[in-house]
Amino acid sequence: MVPDGATSSDAVVQTTAVAKAAEGMGYTRIWVAEHHNMTTVASTTPAILMAHLAANTNHIKVGSGGVMLPNHAPLAIAEQFALLEALYPGRVDVGVGRAPGTDRETALALRGARAAESEDFPRNFIDLMGLLGDVRGENGLWDRFRATPAATSSPSIIPLGSSGFSAELAGVLGLPFGFAHHFDMGGTVEAVSIYRDAFKPSPVLDEPYTIVTASTIAAETAERAEWLATPARLRRLGLRTGQRIAMLSPEDAAVHPEYERAMQMQVSSLVGTGDEVVAGMHELAERTQASELMLYTSTYSLEDRINSLELIATRWIA
Repeated sequence: MVPDGATSSDAVVQTTAVAKAAEGMGYTRIWVAEHHNMTTVASTTPAILMAHLAANTNHIKVGSGGVMLPNHAPLAIAEQFALLEALYPGRVDVGVGRAPGTDRETALALRGARAAESEDFPRNFIDLMGLLGDVRGENGLWDRFRATPAATSSPSIIPLGSSGFSAELAGVLGLPFGFAHHFDMGGTVEAVSIYRDAFKPSPVLDEPYTIVTASTIAAETAERAEWLATPARLRRLGLRTGQRIAMLSPEDAAVHPEYERAMQMQVSSLVGTGDEVVAGMHELAERTQASELMLYTSTYSLEDRINSLELIATRWIA
């Protein structure tokens, strides 16, 4: 995220600081997204940013949340992640989405000549799996091509989604599944149920493994946490209403014309003291049968973001 008044370089420096701090607190993964033509997000090419984060940490897993496969040829993505796995064996997650991560015109510009082709996400996904060493089926791109450099291990491949489509696909293939609960679109329990019902054991997993994302902001008091969450609420309102609202400071967010409307909006975010947020996380994990929770912490200040992660980590471990 690029805070108001900051640059893309500032955003990358901040994300690197978060990765280092999270590793020290015991978090196990950090994922970066693929978004295009957005001045407020400095993350267009997950593989490049992942390489930087992995180089600046020691053991935390780095992943794409996600790489948007319809924008790319499966072989191109396979080569990127094969290289990452060769560099950082055992630390690479390939989170894969089927949304464009941008508007239609930008997606068409990204895809170039491929824009005229009919999209076949399941087929492309199977090809990506096969190119990275998990062969399913009689034939595919893996018969003719190799993702090089060839790593001695394979990255973890995780379908991502906010609906039942990817949930069923992940289940049928016996893969982990990541659900974007932080999108606030509902349907989390239903999608997880679809995944578990469709699940078939595979060479990757014997039983279902679900990652559920949660939007969390913790502070020393509930009042301060709500204050810090105001800019994120404004941005969420913008996403719902087609507006591009910057990541403002809490002070500027409080005087924004849409402030009252944003504060009245229903959201699923967990905001409060460390104890309150962790209690909400336990409830979410139980309700969704999540194997793992992934936190989305959107604050204007880097210090507040790291502090939130620390307040949650110390109480979750305890």
